[in-house]
Amino acid sequence: MTLRKRFTLFTIFWLILILIFFNIFVYFYVIKITTESEEEVISTKVNLMLDNPRIQSGRGLNDSELLKEYSNVNEMIRIIGPNNRVIVIENSNSVLAEIPAAFEPYHHTGMITKGGERIIFMRVPLYEDGKVIAMLEINRILDELDNYLQVLVAALSVTSAGAILFAIFGTYWFTSRLTAPIQQMVTTMREIDRSGKLRQIEMTNREESAELQQLLRAFNQMIERLDRTFARQKQFVADASHELKTPLTVISSYAGMLKRWGRDDESVRDEAIEAIAKEANRLQNLTKSMLTLAEAEQEDWLKLEMFDVVQVVEELATMLQTTFQRPIRVKALTRVVRMSGDKDKVRQLLVILLDNAIKYSKDPIDISITLMKNIVKIEVKDKGMGIPEKEIPHLFERFYRVDGARSRITGGVGLGLSIAKRIVDLHEGKIDVFSLPELGTTITLQFKQRK
Repeated sequence: MTLRKRFTLFTIFWLILILIFFNIFVYFYVIKITTESEEEVISTKVNLMLDNPRIQSGRGLNDSELLKEYSNVNEMIRIIGPNNRVIVIENSNSVLAEIPAAFEPYHHTGMITKGGERIIFMRVPLYEDGKVIAMLEINRILDELDNYLQVLVAALSVTSAGAILFAIFGTYWFTSRLTAPIQQMVTTMREIDRSGKLRQIEMTNREESAELQQLLRAFNQMIERLDRTFARQKQFVADASHELKTPLTVISSYAGMLKRWGRDDESVRDEAIEAIAKEANRLQNLTKSMLTLAEAEQEDWLKLEMFDVVQVVEELATMLQTTFQRPIRVKALTRVVRMSGDKDKVRQLLVILLDNAIKYSKDPIDISITLMKNIVKIEVKDKGMGIPEKEIPHLFERFYRVDGARSRITGGVGLGLSIAKRIVDLHEGKIDVFSLPELGTTITLQFKQRK
């Protein structure tokens, strides 16, 4: 069942249910109000009759003209004695005449049904010298009231039927407008699936609800993001193919050279072996970096824990200083700076930054660690050749290399800083680069401490 039909049926069901309860309430409320009004009319007439001296004293009850002035159409007034004998009566309705006379020595008001007619009655005792001598009874048929109730029921039925029909067409029209953007999204998705080309939904000037506008914007943003992702993947595949092509071409060329005449020429053989080993190592590093980038796209790549940043930096600086015989100076205002993050990934991030600093500078490298307002700040500073300002915005792009000395000669594959940026982003941190040609480069990392 479609959303439009489901919403329409749901709305009609609840509307019918509400109308049923509302009509029942109105019907019985009108009956209650009108019945109370009729009782009040009869009570007023009884009080008026009791003010009559002949009725009040009980001495003129046998007068046949006694009740004539109080009689109305569809009403019976009579005085009944203790032996259920009717002393005097005024009646203009045959249905009321069928009501048996029953003496009651107390005040009684109620309603009975006779011949399909509702009849309201009031019985009041008459006293003489403190003793009950008779009973005054008034019976009244509520035919006019019942006619009004029939008109009310008809009116409620017609208005309810009209409301239901209006609700059906109104709800169908409303749900058509409501689901139009959703249907447009479905059509767009099917078109994307058919053609294989991503396309956005055009935002029209129709007065859609805020939620639908948000839905359309979210869909278009998703399509835009997918488009960018596919473009990056396409570019990544092209760049990766290009990067793989170079070492494979070198390896293939030297292997062919060995095949042809390298077996007998020792110098050619040594050159070929060295070149093949070098390109194989480059190919291995490239493959490892690409796998690392692929893993970094997974949401559960990080394993968060609390660790001491100063300890990690000092251990890494000592190891690299020993390996590359380059002085790396660590400066921290406090001996312990703890933060929540993936210790191994932060270590990998620092290795990438320090490796670049070692490659492109010959002077000592400085690392500073500070903690301020729950922000852990790490600075890696070298005094190398620096980076041109126009190149800085592209540093973290995959396979990007700065022209000049930063080329394949250094052995890089152009993925290190991309991996570093991904690690920073997963930690919800920030990385900034400040560099001047021939003066050096400073890379600043900022992470929330998150105790």
